[in-house]
This record gives sequence, C-alpha cells and structure tokens, in this order.
Amino acid sequence: MASSITVAGIHAAYGHVRVLEDVSLTAGGGETVVLLGTNGNGKSTLMKAIMGIVTPSAGTIEAEIDGERHSLVGRTTEEIVDLGIALVPEGRRLFPRLTVEENLLLGAFRQKARREIATNLAFCFECFPRLAERRAQLAGSMSGGEQQMLALARALMCAPRILLIDEPSVGLAPVLVSRTIEKIKELKDRYALTVLMAEQNFTQALRIADRGYVIVHGQIAYEGKSAEDLNNNDLIRQLYLGA
Repeated sequence: MASSITVAGIHAAYGHVRVLEDVSLTAGGGETVVLLGTNGNGKSTLMKAIMGIVTPSAGTIEAEIDGERHSLVGRTTEEIVDLGIALVPEGRRLFPRLTVEENLLLGAFRQKARREIATNLAFCFECFPRLAERRAQLAGSMSGGEQQMLALARALMCAPRILLIDEPSVGLAPVLVSRTIEKIKELKDRYALTVLMAEQNFTQALRIADRGYVIVHGQIAYEGKSAEDLNNNDLIRQLYLGA
C-alpha cells in the first residue's frame, strides 16, 4: 500500500529566530515531490521537523503508512524511523572511521529492518555495486559521490516507505549530481517509495519531480502542480535562472 506525508501549518524556530511560518505541503503515495529553495530558507529545518529533530511550535505532521495514519509531532526520531520514514541528511553525516558495511549496518535500526539485514544489505549492494567493491573501506576515505551513494544506501537499510532526501547535490561535481538524481529516481520507481527531496539545484530536481514547492524565507511561495508548472513559473525563473 502507498504511503504519504502531510505537513499542515507548521511553524518552527531556533530560539527567537523564526525559520518556518505556516508551512503546508503533501507528498502523496509513490510521488517524488521537490522542495526548492536557496540556502537559508528553511528546507533542512522542515526535514528535521518531520523527523522529530526539531519540535514545531505549531502545526501538524501526519504520515500514512500502509493504510495507517500516524501523527509525527511529539514522537522521537527513533519512533519516526521505526514507522518507516528515513532521512538522507545534508552533508551525508556518515561515520568516517567505520567501513562501508559498518555504516550500512547502523542504518538497520528499525525493528522490521533488523529481521531483514542480510536481504537489505544484498539489495543495497545490488543497487550500488561500487559499495560492494568497497565494503571494507573506511567511509571517510571515499569520494564525495561514493559517500552520497553510501548515505542513500544507509537510509535504504531501514526498509523505508517514505524517503526524505536533503540536498543530495551539495559538494558533488555536476556529473555526479546527475548520476545521484538518476539513482534516486531508479530507487523510487523500483521500490514504490514516496520521496520528499529538498534541493537547490533546480534543473536536476525537475528531472525527477512529479511536482513541487518553492520555499522563500520560511514560507511556501509557490506550489507547482507538475514539473512543467515549476519550469514555467516566473518566481522560479527569477530565483534560479536570473530572469
């Protein structure tokens, strides 16, 4: 069954600094929804709010997973992961002194995933053959593109139904950005994932987006009903294309 996530009227701040104001969005079952915005506009804060890392001051966040609805606000991050929601954080956040395989095993925190470690590990190595070749290599000694592969694979180790991906293009050469975006689409299509991806690389994000939102100064400034909508929007042309 399809899984979805609904954010309604979320406000969030760091101390007295307001970051999100009345943010609402949805990612429906099997969709890839992109959250577009330049640095400092609240994309990562929203991802953290969904994952229970940042506590919203107002609003609701609900996930429907395999037909069952769950309120996420007030839950711990561990509880949210255990529901089947995984985050690929900005900057990858790997354990540099652990091997590829050790990093992957740490991704299998979810109770359901612990029972399927061997299957999920084989699946990750099938998706990312380079990781299989380097399973004993320290994560910190890998290239940026390889580390991004590992961050994606680590999230997949928990057998998620909803995948949040925060700025997958950061720190990567253009050719590696393209490959990473293609891999996200491949994984989403192959395993019927619902994907919410925060990204500032407009051109690459639209290659795989079903639809999306633009966030400016912590507020949703535009909702595109399709990738074509986003591509033809004047605000996006101003922010990303210098028009």
